[in-house]
Amino acid sequence: MSWVARTRRRLRAVALVVLAIVIVLGLGVAAIEADVWAAARGAVYTRVQDAPRERVALVFGAGLTPDGRPSAALARRVEAAAALYRAGKVERLLLSGDNGSVGHNEPAAMREYALELGVPDAAIASDDAGFRTYDSCYRARAIFGVQEAVLVTQAYHLPRAIFTCRGLGVRAVGFAAADFAGPAYTAGRWREYPARLVAWWQVSITRPRPRFLGPRETALDPPPAP
Repeated sequence: MSWVARTRRRLRAVALVVLAIVIVLGLGVAAIEADVWAAARGAVYTRVQDAPRERVALVFGAGLTPDGRPSAALARRVEAAAALYRAGKVERLLLSGDNGSVGHNEPAAMREYALELGVPDAAIASDDAGFRTYDSCYRARAIFGVQEAVLVTQAYHLPRAIFTCRGLGVRAVGFAAADFAGPAYTAGRWREYPARLVAWWQVSITRPRPRFLGPRETALDPPPAP
């Protein structure tokens, strides 16, 4: 056999191995996507009147404007949570966001906006270490003792949020906040593809601790029985 023929044979073998790897990886990604999306099937609500009654609404952070106000995405989430509260669908709001640097305090901005929308301060609890969806869900269960919640965020984020919270011990359903226009929306949609893979790995395989834990908070504990 000539050198050219041997080289062609080796290249075909390498190509077949690479193709097999790509197919296996593709099937694995598809299976993970299906697993994450399955968690949200039948558990996402878009109208306030259809949402189930839950004691707590967990609202995820989503950035601030340069002047410290909620971003468009975050404002829509707080508005949705406030609507659930005013309709009597939830009793308390857990506002979970990033307060990890000077001048960037998502929970404080969320609280201020919720107050403007008519939610009383006594009905609001803040999680200042909700740096990512995983941390917010983990801390909701481990630090605030939340066992059931309605998760409030945009529809594209809800499958990952529901999958993560359920995997970490919170019986969760989702309420879809209104979408928003602009590059941030497009970026958020695209970000979900790798983020869902990371969420599946964290929940199903590694189970890391969040960046911060801290002592148990009792702000959301049910009142003692008379």
